[in-house]
Amino acid sequence: MSETLTLVVRADATIDKAFSALTDRAALTQWLSEFADVELPNRYRFWGRFIPDGDEPRQTLSSATDRSIRFRWDLDNTATDVSIALEPLDALATSIQVTQSGFDPASEGPLGQLQTFWALALANLVDLLEEREVTPRADLTSNELSAEVMIAAPVDAVFESLVSSEKVSAWFGAPLEIEPREGGRFGYGRIVEFAPERRMSVDFAGMGTVTWELEGSGGRTRLTISQSGFDPDRPPYAAWMGVLSGIAELRRFHELPDWRPLWPFEEASPS
Repeated sequence: MSETLTLVVRADATIDKAFSALTDRAALTQWLSEFADVELPNRYRFWGRFIPDGDEPRQTLSSATDRSIRFRWDLDNTATDVSIALEPLDALATSIQVTQSGFDPASEGPLGQLQTFWALALANLVDLLEEREVTPRADLTSNELSAEVMIAAPVDAVFESLVSSEKVSAWFGAPLEIEPREGGRFGYGRIVEFAPERRMSVDFAGMGTVTWELEGSGGRTRLTISQSGFDPDRPPYAAWMGVLSGIAELRRFHELPDWRPLWPFEEASPS
């Protein structure tokens, strides 16, 4: 079934700064892709190991204005249409909307990776625009799924925000039931290892085990995340990009004194 995926974020940045991040090759390689080739109004292409089906550029520019980019993106023998549109919210804030249509998000392979791909990409775009460090991107050519981030918060606070149903539901953006003990529930997963303020592993049936390891120092926390125990010939890239986009929001949850959810709303509706 063909659907339209729509994701919207707010960035505390001017619309000119946001448009530059969308169209400057060097900026694109910081938040979106490994490689980029942009020459408006002729080309808008990106590819590399962070991009679904990214062994070569597969985008054809349709139109470009000073507030929007539209292109066709051929993925897994499917032609999809993408629009990235900017709207000023005020003099110093911009709404960024990505719409992609013409595909079934429940598909296997690259098409099924698009929702979490854009979630992580947009989270990193917002952090780049707000002059914050971006979250590691997913290498879609590797079956080793791991990443490391520093969070400007003490280890006890970070661990609490990983095991408290109330706090996880706040930054995750949806209710999540957690029983913080070995054998307890973690959403639809099961906690298989639980060492307070040091380590937690959760088994998600069919997608392997996600492990969080924490190390505190000087009021900051080094958080290492990994996913293992899956079929190495079919890495769960969509789920892994979802984990990383969640980590981007977790960092903001701890580090921004006026934190608000990154996603004002998120919608995927049938076309």
